[in-house]
Amino acid sequence: MNGRDLVRSIRVVRAVGPVQGLRSVRTAWRRRRADASAFPRRVAERARVPGAVRGAEPQPGGGVIHFARSSLRVRVAAGGAVFCGWDEAAPEPSYALAGACPEVDARAVLEPDREGGWRVVSERVWVAVSRHGAVEVRTPGGVMLRRELPPRWWDRVGQGEDGAGEEDGARPQGAGGSRWVLRSEVAADARFFGLGGRAGGPRLRGGTYRLWNTDPGGAFGPGDDPLSLTMPVQLVVADAGTHLVFHDNSWDGRVALREGEEGAGSGHDRPGTCELRMDGGPLRYWVLVGTPARVLLGWTALTGAPALPPRWALGHQHARWGFGGEGEVRRVVAGYRARGLPLSALHLDIDHYDGHRVFTVDRARYPDLPGLARELRADGVRLVSIVDPAVKAAPGDAVYEGGAAADAFVRDARGREVRGVVWPGESVFPDFTDARVRKWWGALYAERVAQGFAGVWHDMNEPVSFAAFGEPTLPRSARHALEGRGGDHREAHNVYGLAMARAGYEGLCELRPDERPFLFSRSGWAGLQRYGGTWSGDVATGWPGLRASLSLVMGLGLCGVPYSGPDVGGFSAVPSPELYLRWFQLAAYLPLFRTHSAIWAGRREPWEFGPQVLAHARTALCERERLLPYFDTLGQLARLTGAPYVRPVWWNAPRDRALRDCEDAFLLGDALLVAPVLEAGATRRAVRLPRGRWYDTVTGRAYEGPGQVVVEAPLSRIPVLARAGAVLPVAGADGGTELEVWEPAAGRRGGGLVVPDAGDGWGRPTVERYVSRLEDGRVVVERQDGSAAGYPVRVRGPGEAP
Repeated sequence: MNGRDLVRSIRVVRAVGPVQGLRSVRTAWRRRRADASAFPRRVAERARVPGAVRGAEPQPGGGVIHFARSSLRVRVAAGGAVFCGWDEAAPEPSYALAGACPEVDARAVLEPDREGGWRVVSERVWVAVSRHGAVEVRTPGGVMLRRELPPRWWDRVGQGEDGAGEEDGARPQGAGGSRWVLRSEVAADARFFGLGGRAGGPRLRGGTYRLWNTDPGGAFGPGDDPLSLTMPVQLVVADAGTHLVFHDNSWDGRVALREGEEGAGSGHDRPGTCELRMDGGPLRYWVLVGTPARVLLGWTALTGAPALPPRWALGHQHARWGFGGEGEVRRVVAGYRARGLPLSALHLDIDHYDGHRVFTVDRARYPDLPGLARELRADGVRLVSIVDPAVKAAPGDAVYEGGAAADAFVRDARGREVRGVVWPGESVFPDFTDARVRKWWGALYAERVAQGFAGVWHDMNEPVSFAAFGEPTLPRSARHALEGRGGDHREAHNVYGLAMARAGYEGLCELRPDERPFLFSRSGWAGLQRYGGTWSGDVATGWPGLRASLSLVMGLGLCGVPYSGPDVGGFSAVPSPELYLRWFQLAAYLPLFRTHSAIWAGRREPWEFGPQVLAHARTALCERERLLPYFDTLGQLARLTGAPYVRPVWWNAPRDRALRDCEDAFLLGDALLVAPVLEAGATRRAVRLPRGRWYDTVTGRAYEGPGQVVVEAPLSRIPVLARAGAVLPVAGADGGTELEVWEPAAGRRGGGLVVPDAGDGWGRPTVERYVSRLEDGRVVVERQDGSAAGYPVRVRGPGEAP
């Protein structure tokens, strides 16, 4: 045990207590021994590269190009997405894809080029493959977006996976024997985004990022990496165009990024680079090109439409680890109501369980949980339950007994249940990569439904097993079903939370077929949006944690997960009144608006921070309620198009380099620009504006973009600006929906989309399109087809304030 492990051991013991701490030491030693016996310390390996091209085999949508020691499959889908798979890797099976692999573009053709290589030509993208295996992705006009250098593998010698002297070098897809590296080049001006939830984003600077879902342990800030939800998904934005690349491989890996430099060395540009190293698994990836909106639309078509949260889940939600029981829950809800503060849901953490055991209730503190749920729901407040994957390994525990009878738990290489230590004590872990186990687990949510819970949040599902040293998760040698293919935790770890989310989502759909499930998960992988959203996890209390909150939401949205938000006030400590308020004001404009904290970190009710904070928090809450019809529309559009609620300011102008570097503000849809206060004591701040006219939504003052302006940011509010001509639905004074229209600039038109709320079921949405213009000095608003607007219209603009 090294010094770092010793420090971690002390922290674990302090966090979970001496008994659990000692158990975590035993678990860590057990895991280390299991992995040491399953994996040899040193294995002879031989490096391999593709070698020289030998020929090509045309296929629908592209073809297979054969090299001396490998082969490359290139396929263009009907929507323009490009698939590349080395060593016979195919698009399926995949945890990321939604349903069947997309149909190919029948018009895409494979043809030889003049340099001795091959190229696949389609209407939206060209793929050029050199005679030694370099792959270039180009626009139809020939502009290069990405260049992949020939990959390199390290194959195990003597196990049928070497390929160094073989002609085809073919190996079974997904074989774990080869680790590999792939180096890529992008434009010198390119900026990297994505890779899942990263606290140091949303723009990813040069550095190394790990692809291994990890509980950061207590709290995290901008310098901590990795976190709970990593994805091998990069969005690259450059003057030449935007592209997304997804390496469909769930193994542990590292991404080393280096930003380019224009005019570096004798006036030549130095390209940006990306080096991806994976410990095993297939070398296969997808590339999508186009505008940011088109890329996210293609990503949604590939990996699935985001689950639409019920309307109540767009309101304010309150949580805390440490509610004392039914009496305290009633007092908190009554406190919101007495002070005129909107509240849509209250979340119960692990302390409402009996001995921290999942799917149980502490009857002493919650003697009538269904009755409490009915009482709160009558007042418009839903209950949401935490659900952890760890099951207490104790005879007589109903969940454990049922899972053991169903052979539902992860086992080791010798066939024994893998045991770890989590909140309930010694625990076992369902194998969610088995469809049979997902079905069993999903049925268990009937107990949550019977208790009156309206939604669930999945926690500790990286998965976590407390460890005094080493990794706080399952042994890498632990065995998983992996949908019948079989494999170990090296491949299953990153998709564990995703598969758990699927189990919960499908179970809730069966239990309540007429209601959209509400589910969000701390961990996950590419495709998580199909089942729900996520939240920041245990972000550290402090101004750096506030900044990290925004980075996480923006980065996850660009990876296809639009519904997320942070723990308001931070998880780990008591925030100052000013920090709490600024966090609260930011979160009022994020999709998941939830206060939460650790049991030792104080309370999070707005009135606990003094009358001034309470008054300003009430203003933020009321504005969130007023914007709920707009959030409804953004949620529906996210489902239909993949466009996130929260968008970087460069979303509609990716070639504006100043906007590409702006990380402290965001667009909420297309209509609003939100500029949160991220520093202590600030009452003014600079805001980088996209092109066009923008109005301060409080003062009505107009600003012209592009460019930077300085705006007022008093403690009572954060700056929010509206795009000239924007049409957005808001709640009117009578409770109905009205259209808020911001005066267009002279000679220019505006507009917006409205998707009326159709309830919390599965009704098909109706998208209404509106246009606005100035005509004879007055603002005219009408449907795109020329008919009159179906809602009351309120015009906003210069000199007018709400």
